Amino acid sequence: MNYRHSFHAGNSADVVKHSLLIALVKALQQKQGALTLIDTHAGCGLYDLNAEDAQRTGESLLGVSRVSSASDPLLNDYRAAVQAVNVAAAEPHFYPGSPRILAQLLRPQDALIVNEKHPEDARTLRRVMRDTSAAVHERDAYEFWLAMVPPRSSRGVVVVDPPYEQTDERARITASLAAANRKWAHGVTVIWYPLKDRATHERWKEQLRRLSIPKLLCLEHWLYDSDQPDDVLEREFGLNVFFSRRQQVIYCSSNLVAMSRRNHSPTAVAREGVRGFRTGLEAGKIAECNTF
Repeated sequence: MNYRHSFHAGNSADVVKHSLLIALVKALQQKQGALTLIDTHAGCGLYDLNAEDAQRTGESLLGVSRVSSASDPLLNDYRAAVQAVNVAAAEPHFYPGSPRILAQLLRPQDALIVNEKHPEDARTLRRVMRDTSAAVHERDAYEFWLAMVPPRSSRGVVVVDPPYEQTDERARITASLAAANRKWAHGVTVIWYPLKDRATHERWKEQLRRLSIPKLLCLEHWLYDSDQPDDVLEREFGLNVFFSRRQQVIYCSSNLVAMSRRNHSPTAVAREGVRGFRTGLEAGKIAECNTF
């Protein structure tokens, strides 16, 4: 495995991804019914920002470190999730991955199931999640995804955050999403992806469009006029949120998509995303922001 998230933990992409993930789960939890939260590519679960890997890139300095010193109340839930693994620390020392963040959000009726294929990271994940109620699996992510849906609860969220090392990664996501959407009428799927090769990305968009899933929020954060350079601290990325056929809870303001296309900072995009989820929660509706 070439990709190691320990080099990138807490970067600007993590700020947006995890801020919106927290807002999404909290919005779904406004209904009392149980949720099942599923993480297909869980990684290590917790990352040391003072370790050599993180220090070598310094990406967290433009991500979680910047947000931690800000005062915007819309990002309070995100800051609280980071602070929960940094008790009494003035600056973030550790960064919680999606499994630790999701574990913090669990209510007594909710369930968390996480998966990591690579043995070394899976061992670390088991240790990191030992004090939670999460079930930890070590298997192929896409086989795991389809095996877990539909879960015992009627509602839930699947988080898909792969390293995109394999040439068929996008094809496997597309096929698994199509199969899962047929099996689970109440599920929400969140898919993170890098924006490095624009031609590849456009082809993938066309494949996703052909699935005809009607409810989709697509957020993309572009920073460069051409393909993203390799040696950068702020990375281009996207987030697709596919809502189920029966999901009527979440709303996201169209301004969020507009901001993502005007090269606003990731912190600003995260803030507007959280604002959009909360606005929709009060309105009790979903607005379909499909930017394809």
